[in-house]
Amino acid sequence: MVIRRASAKDINDLTSLMEQLGYPTSVEQMRIRFKHIEEASNHYTLVAEYDGKVVGMIGFHTGVLYNSDGIYARVIAFVVDSNYRNKGIGRRLLSEAEKYAKNLGSDGIGLNSGNRAERENAHQFYKKMGYSVKSTGFVKRLF
Repeated sequence: MVIRRASAKDINDLTSLMEQLGYPTSVEQMRIRFKHIEEASNHYTLVAEYDGKVVGMIGFHTGVLYNSDGIYARVIAFVVDSNYRNKGIGRRLLSEAEKYAKNLGSDGIGLNSGNRAERENAHQFYKKMGYSVKSTGFVKRLF
């Protein structure tokens, strides 16, 4: 397995992975989104290749906080292809993102995960990876 930075050649695979994450996405939408992500200097996307096929991705960004010093990282997308789960791919992706964020100067990393039943396995995975439940998230559409 290889973990590497994503590139524009991964658009089709990223589109498929977003669909599996529960976010219907067209290839053209992903092309536009990924272009914006690549242009953002504080956004990073890693992919996992297994037998030459992209089977997982993690996207995160870094920033500063009002309530503490230093830099934080936040995972904003994370998925492993359903046909490749339970092979250690998610563990490797998350560990690599943590190392990457630490090398960028981050002293912590966080993520949000939906409170839906289908996310329960993910929640258990995060706990096994050393993450603790800390907050409740809220969202509001602005249009």
